Amino acid sequence: MLLAEMTWPRVAALPKHTPVVLPLAALEQHGEHLPVFTDSMLVGEITRRAERELAERILLAPVMWLGNSAHHLDFAGTMSAAPRTYIDLVNDMVENFLMHGFKRIVLVNGHGGNNVPGEQAVFECRQRHRDQDDLLLLFACYWAIGDGEKTSPGFEQTAMGHACEWETSMILALRPELVGDYAAAKDVSAQGAFDPARRGWTTKDRSAAGHIGVPRAASADKGRKLLDRFSGDLVRLLARVVEWDGRGF
Repeated sequence: MLLAEMTWPRVAALPKHTPVVLPLAALEQHGEHLPVFTDSMLVGEITRRAERELAERILLAPVMWLGNSAHHLDFAGTMSAAPRTYIDLVNDMVENFLMHGFKRIVLVNGHGGNNVPGEQAVFECRQRHRDQDDLLLLFACYWAIGDGEKTSPGFEQTAMGHACEWETSMILALRPELVGDYAAAKDVSAQGAFDPARRGWTTKDRSAAGHIGVPRAASADKGRKLLDRFSGDLVRLLARVVEWDGRGF
């Protein structure tokens, strides 16, 4: 079910154990070859596919396109909420549905910069509602739900980057007319000299062009395979949410 196309009485009449899916994304630079709306386009496609598969079993909200993208602000076209602002925004979106009685909220993330503040928002919300035993709050990146970050035959990358082989491939599959000269993009390693320590960074620290990964290895065929894989992973996760007994961890 698509929230944007429903009347409020119809939403109010839904069983309160219906999972509410909130897609989170961004509007930010994606290198010199991909559109700034890449993250929103991709998580929107993947969640729409899941909604078509699960139909009346889930409620899908519109994509929240404003993300935590401060690390991309050196590149024109990027829009960002400050980290604390973003945490509060996600908190408020979850609280809206809790106020309306819904008990299962799934945040499906499409932008890596949302990971830390998104998980923090879910944590904070759970603490505020710690006495509500039948509440399920989840945060998941679509590319990390299933086997998405395991090596696949024919792929050079084994993990998500930024404007990389994976994202470029998926946009080639969806909107090839929006993709620039990805074959000319130089490889930019996703590895850092201090891994596994976590370094504070901006995208400009790592990449003059704005991408991280191997865009030249992209193809529309790879993109179709990735979209099928990620949407299938999401369907399986949401099916588990639908079937949750309301008690187990």
